[in-house]
Amino acid sequence: MEVALEFHGHGPGDSSEWNGVEEAIEDPEEIRVIFCALDSFSQYAKTAHLNCTHLRRQAFYALPQAHWTLLSQPPFSYLDTLDRIDDAIESNAELARIIVKFGLRSFGVVDAAPGKDPTMPEEWSGIAKFNDLDKARSTLRQFYRDWSAEGAGEREACYGPVYRALEAEKAKYPDRQPLKVLVPGAGLGRSVFDLCRMGYSVEGNEISYHQLLASSYILNSTESAGQHTIFPWIHSFSNHRSRDNQFRSYRVPDIHPQTTLANTEGTGSMEMCAADFLCLYGDEQHKDQYDAVASVFFLDTAPNLIRYLGVIMNCLKPGGVLINVGPLLWHWENHVPGHHGYDGDGDYDENNSLGVADPGSFELTDDEVVLLVEKMGFIVEKRETGIRAPYVGDDRSMLETVYQASHWIARKPAVASEVKAEI
Repeated sequence: MEVALEFHGHGPGDSSEWNGVEEAIEDPEEIRVIFCALDSFSQYAKTAHLNCTHLRRQAFYALPQAHWTLLSQPPFSYLDTLDRIDDAIESNAELARIIVKFGLRSFGVVDAAPGKDPTMPEEWSGIAKFNDLDKARSTLRQFYRDWSAEGAGEREACYGPVYRALEAEKAKYPDRQPLKVLVPGAGLGRSVFDLCRMGYSVEGNEISYHQLLASSYILNSTESAGQHTIFPWIHSFSNHRSRDNQFRSYRVPDIHPQTTLANTEGTGSMEMCAADFLCLYGDEQHKDQYDAVASVFFLDTAPNLIRYLGVIMNCLKPGGVLINVGPLLWHWENHVPGHHGYDGDGDYDENNSLGVADPGSFELTDDEVVLLVEKMGFIVEKRETGIRAPYVGDDRSMLETVYQASHWIARKPAVASEVKAEI
């Protein structure tokens, strides 16, 4: 089963298969964003070598000679450590480069000679900015969470409650099979894959091309389980108990997606859509279409949570459920979206939404989020707090950041007249 990846523009009905840039995407800014993502993966090795080893070698040799001589010898062997870091970077870069290769093929870049891999077009090489490069690095690290055997604990913490809630829905409504599930902020696609394997009709939505390129490769184009080896902890030298901990590596993917689905009975279907969640799912075409929305580490990406909840209400079928797991690391805190000339006093045209770029933002507490969910017309059926949820966490580090995530289930009323949003 190949995962169909569709691009959806901001206009109604503006969608096509993601078979090539010229066919699928005409917006020059959209094309630039895509190639920034591709270029950032291309530049991963160069940037990582510079930041992780080159600058450290310079700083090392700036020490008094007696000091760097001492540290260059056993038991420290600091220069040997830097050489090992370079080797680990190359292992990560192997994955980054193959993401680029298959990404270029997806966009119909065929200027390579016969039998040769496509390369970045010269006009797009070197355009990635710091933010793009940082996203490429974090995406490579995220393979540990979503596609390594060792990341299973993290997946269970955040995806497990969603899977169990959906299984309860399936048992409650056997006549609705297969349940149609929307996964906004689908990331590297593991939850979309798992739900398909469990028999659901799943649609993943993702706005980040870093995530889309990586998930498309891992779901459609890997040759075997354990094909790549990643070193997620090498980019920082802080809080390691030992060098062995810093150099721990992981094989990805832990399973071969194509083979696993072929060997599983009763699978569902899955697709991924590249689009701004607010722009795509708030229209009439998507109204009352999904039995469930699985929101995992997603709601806190909203500058305006009211709009997110309104779109979710729109696309859920009457009686459908919003299943949420996540913290509240509000992504737009201290980074308020531009107002685009709108001061809040005039009429706001919801038919011309800019999506996450809409003006204004706010942050709520967990209690207030649940209250807002109810104000928007949902019926909260379950709430649980304090779920221990690491996120690409090194459990052997001297510093561990762990979210205490919230999990709740909210249902859209079965009768349309009962939806009494107070907004």
